[in-house]
Amino acid sequence: MNGPKGRGRRVVLWRHGQTAWNLERRFQGSTDIELTETGVAQARRAARLLAGLKPDAIVSSDLKRAAATASELASITRLDVLHHEGLRETYAGNWQGLTHEEIVEKYGEQYAAWKRGEPVRRGGGELETEVAERAAPVVENHVNELPDGGTLVVVSHGGTIRTTIGKLLGLEPRSWEALGGLSNCSWSVLGEGARGWRLMEHNAGSLPEPVLGDDD
Repeated sequence: MNGPKGRGRRVVLWRHGQTAWNLERRFQGSTDIELTETGVAQARRAARLLAGLKPDAIVSSDLKRAAATASELASITRLDVLHHEGLRETYAGNWQGLTHEEIVEKYGEQYAAWKRGEPVRRGGGELETEVAERAAPVVENHVNELPDGGTLVVVSHGGTIRTTIGKLLGLEPRSWEALGGLSNCSWSVLGEGARGWRLMEHNAGSLPEPVLGDDD
């Protein structure tokens, strides 16, 4: 899933700001949770930095926490935000709303298998490969509308961003976990090279915060 060669475009994949469920280490998945006041402040601060990249377009998950994050960048750049449900976080069925500890207690074997890199429908929900298969084409379609040297900002969620990066880089799904998570309002950058996409930055950002609730 590599971009066309030689056009020098960039994709910035930006994780949404903090939510109350992030602080509680509660699995959000596709549950539509809003930003905290801290999350709004994180988005505002990060947006000032990302505006310096002079993005040409912004596309966002339609969940509130991502859309609100994207709106902070839109207000600076005067760009319209295109919302797409394909960029939502992983649907995780029965895991959604549970804390990390509750998931380990109730679904320990399933959790362990997922951490080993096995394809697991967490809580009866989506496979990571299914998330990548719905999200990566959204990114590619919007990249194809960029000018040469253009920059696309994609506002999404930790798990969706990680799987999308893995898909775009052509990595085997078992190795996607090696990319590591994103802190709230941090971002990763993919650049277009002669042989396709390459990872230029990962978990970059203005706030040295720990990763809380990666798949949300």
